[in-house]
Parts: sequence; C-alpha cells; structure tokens
Amino acid sequence: MRIAQRAQRVEPFYVMELAKAASAMAAAAQPGDRPMLYLNIGEPDFTAPAPVQQAAERAIRDGRSQYTPATGLPALRDAISGWYATRFGLDIDPARIVVTAGASAALQLACLALIEAGDEVLMPDPSYPCNRQFVQAAEGTAVLLPSGPAERFQLSAEQVQAAWGPATRGVLLASPSNPTGTSIARDELERIARFVRERGGVTLVDEIYLGLSFDEAYGHSALGLPDGLGDEVISINSFSKYFNMTGWRLGWLVLPPALEPAVERLAQNLFICASTIAQHAALACFEPDTLAEYERRRAEFKARRDYFIPELNRLGITVPVMPDGAFYAWADVSALCARWGIAPQSSPDAGGSWALAFELMQRCQLATTPGRDFGSADPGRYLRFSTANSMAQLREAVARLEAAL
Repeated sequence: MRIAQRAQRVEPFYVMELAKAASAMAAAAQPGDRPMLYLNIGEPDFTAPAPVQQAAERAIRDGRSQYTPATGLPALRDAISGWYATRFGLDIDPARIVVTAGASAALQLACLALIEAGDEVLMPDPSYPCNRQFVQAAEGTAVLLPSGPAERFQLSAEQVQAAWGPATRGVLLASPSNPTGTSIARDELERIARFVRERGGVTLVDEIYLGLSFDEAYGHSALGLPDGLGDEVISINSFSKYFNMTGWRLGWLVLPPALEPAVERLAQNLFICASTIAQHAALACFEPDTLAEYERRRAEFKARRDYFIPELNRLGITVPVMPDGAFYAWADVSALCARWGIAPQSSPDAGGSWALAFELMQRCQLATTPGRDFGSADPGRYLRFSTANSMAQLREAVARLEAAL
C-alpha cells in the first residue's frame, strides 16, 4: 500500500518507543526482581479529583452526551475565562476561547489556520517533539534554534531576530517547557512578541504547564503581555497537566478575535467537538474545593522537584537550570556516560543518552527519556527524568542510582 509522504516524514515518538521497551523488560522480570520505576512519561500520578469524576458520572446518567458547539460548551468557556481572571488577573473574552480535543487538537487547529506550505516556524532546540510535527502536518517547516543553559533552554529575542527570514511565519514557544521545565522571562517574551508583530508574524505559546509554575517571576501568561501583544498571541492550554485529566483529551485555545471564525470552521469539520462528557466533567475543575485540591497537588509537585533535582546534582547527574514549572529534570549525563564507558552519541540510536537510557533500565530498572526526541543540538548529552511520580518512587530512584554509581 502506498503511504502518503506526510505520514512517512513523521518520526516515531521515541519516548513511547522507550516506554514499550521498559514495559517489555518489566514483563520479562522474574518473581523477586525489582519492579521497573517509570520516570519517563510526563503524566501526573494524580487522577481527576472526586468532584470531576462525579460530574462525569452525572453527565452520563443524565444523558448529557450530545454534540456541543464546535467551540465548546458556553459554560465551560465562561469557566476558563473566570480562571484566567482569578489566577492571572486577565480579562479574557470567552468568545476567544475554543475548547478542543486536547492540546494536540488545539495545536493542529492553530497550525492549519496559520501556516501555508513552505512557511517556517522558529522553535527552540530542545522542545516537545510533537509540536514540530504539527507544523510539518500543515506543510510548514520547523526551524530548531539551539538553546542552551545560558538561555534557559528557551529562545531569545536576539536568536529570533537573527534567524528571521523571508519564509518565516512566526514562533512556537512553550513556557514552561517540556522537556526542561523552564519558562521564558516576561521581558524576553515581550521582546520576542513585539519583534514578531513588527514582522507581521504570529506568536504561538504552548502554556499547558502554566498552572504548574512554582516561581512568581515566571508564572505569567503570554496573554497578559502589554500594548495589545497579549491579544495577538495564540495560547494553547490543556486539562491534562495541572488539572490531572490526561486521558480525558480536553484542551483549549485562546485566539485573537480575527482568527476565531477560521478555527471554528476547521474544528467543525475536523473534530465536530471535544468529548461532551469530558467537558461537563471539566466544569467541576473550577469549583473552589477542586481548585484548592489542585493547589495542594501543585505544592506536592514542587516538593518533588525540590527533593529530586538536588539529589541528581549530588550524584553528578547535573541539571544545569533549575526548572521553574512542570515536572521534569533535564539532566546533563555526559559525565555519567563517560564513567560507564558509554561513547558519545554517534548516530540517533547509538551512544550517549540513548544508550544510557537502556543501561539504566538494565542496571537500575529505571525508565527515563533520552534527548533524541527533543531536538538535534547535542541530544546525546541530555536525559529527561519525569518527577510526576510519588515521593516514595523518587526516593527509590535516587537510591538505585546511588547504588549503581
């Protein structure tokens, strides 16, 4: 069967390939063997709080499962707008909010609405791998700009200005970022958005981890940028991370008003609507008691970060920039590779952090994610740990690493 070139150009999501290898290794374990610890997948170990689950049950029981408007339940759009007001002090018109089938659908809709064949979109290297696939699916090209510890693994305004060319359509940023957990400083984000506006481009900001910010200096939305810049930003968000609803597949977009009709038409044709049951359930996310529970969980995620990152550094597995949000540790493992005789990465699937990830599964029964997924600028140097696990599992992971060292 002839497979379309666009499908063949999509690379595997290697974090999932590693997850399959870890699961196979765990399945082959003998009685008495240590269980595999999974610090590889970016999924909260918390599930949706009881009020959210109960709201879903009521919706099913009451037969509230018909299609919603393509842009989402009006009540849910109002609730999201209210969350921006209370959490960030922002006045976001509910008409600008489009509820989507996860942040993935939000990114797809935004890219299809904005990107033409041949357009280039600037992104940091490292960055979440699926984001560049959304650009490619819209017949655009993701241009990855190496961003190291000095830039907090984020794009700078100077990089954007230097890389901007005739084919550049805009930038796709993430703050906080997967895989690094780092955010863009507000003044830097403003400089980027201002330059992009001057060039007639678009600024897309993946903010799915925004609710899990731990530092007031970075816990801001791009929608609040001054001089009307925030009104022109396309913000992508999700119920998966802060709201702990990964498998419910529910997200949203905040759009400039001029983009609303085009995105609505695309949503009508490509998705019809997001899950109705999930939308009714998500209304309970914004009840005071539920928000209080989410804040308690955010504090737990911060406590895990505050324990795990110093422990990695103590073991010589250096995290060069302390993450200010999300639940990741982007660690420089070059010293560990050298210590264990692992050669630098010579090809995508040989040496460096790719080989180290398999070594950790063998020696420590510890699943992690190598840098291969996240870019091409020295991917063999970095390994991503997910701290979206219980403190007990993180302590056990540290103990195993220390013993192996």
